Amino acid sequence: MSEAIARELMAQRFRSYLPVVVDLETGGFNAQGDAVLEIAAVTLTMDPEGNLLPDATYAYHIVPFEGANVEQSALDFTGINLDDPLRSQVALSEAEALGEIFRPIRKSIKAHDCTRAILVGHNAAFDQGFLNAAVNRCGIKRNPFHPFSSFDTASLAGLVYGQTVLARACRAAGIEFDNKAAHSARYDTERTAELFCAMVNRYKDLGGWQLAQREQEMDGTE
Repeated sequence: MSEAIARELMAQRFRSYLPVVVDLETGGFNAQGDAVLEIAAVTLTMDPEGNLLPDATYAYHIVPFEGANVEQSALDFTGINLDDPLRSQVALSEAEALGEIFRPIRKSIKAHDCTRAILVGHNAAFDQGFLNAAVNRCGIKRNPFHPFSSFDTASLAGLVYGQTVLARACRAAGIEFDNKAAHSARYDTERTAELFCAMVNRYKDLGGWQLAQREQEMDGTE
């Protein structure tokens, strides 16, 4: 019964969209020409009280697509070593990595009675642009994500905590942040997921979500 309640609450909370936190580490700022080097996603779930929680993490190293540009400054910033033999052993092609990421996301969408995923990211437009470009390159027809809508935790954290930098916003929310571990897709995605959940749950605890529900019921809207 509790799982059914949580599933119903999640389906209602974001207009049947399932928020999925995503981070990509790339070889530059040009989504069309620069490589995707890492991708990570955290699916979210909800407890029977309506609290949003991180669920599962999926993270992959990616082999740059043929002809991709990789700026040395990007490697210096992320600390990614493309010649690391351990990385070479586990890195997947873009198509393989997207397939591995999208499969559990589709299952989570179904499990929560949602219709589609919506990307959550810190400076979400950057990650969404690179994700959409990779999907197009790979000819993927069933992208589980909404093509242009997203939740940007940088903007939300600026509103809630007065901070837009991920590390500072996390600390303002009481979330530990290790600067040495930052700029790994897995680490940044997991911290962003914690931050997003903290902000959504804080709004709920302040009564904002219940107020919105009452207003929708009075207006007869969904």
